[in-house]
Amino acid sequence: QVQLVESGGGLVQPGGSLRLSCAPSGSTSSITLMGWVRQVPGKKRALVAIITNDGQSKYADSVQGRFTISRDNAKNTGALQMNGLKHEDTGVYYCNAFDGADDYFGQGTQVTVSA
Repeated sequence: QVQLVESGGGLVQPGGSLRLSCAPSGSTSSITLMGWVRQVPGKKRALVAIITNDGQSKYADSVQGRFTISRDNAKNTGALQMNGLKHEDTGVYYCNAFDGADDYFGQGTQVTVSA
C-alpha cells in the first residue's frame, strides 16, 4: 500500500507559478511511475505529467513547455513545477503513483488561476 499527500496548491494570477509537492509513504520502494492528474467539475481526471524511476517524463500537450515534473528517489518525493499558469489550468491536482499492480492517489490540492 502507498499513501500520497500533496501540498502547494493555491490561488495564483495568470502567468504566475506554483510548485506542487507529493510525499509518498508506505511501500514506496514498489513505486514505478509517479504522476499528476487534474480534475475539473463535470470531467474525468486527466493526466498532466508522468515520470518513470529513471527520470523519463511525459506531458499533456496543454502543459508541455510550462510544467516540469520531477522526483527524488532517495527522498521518495515528487514535485510538479507549474509556470506560465493559465485559467484552464484550474482544477484539483492529484499525485498519482503506480506500483506495477495498483494505482494510488492523494487527497488532491486545489489550484485556481484567476485575476
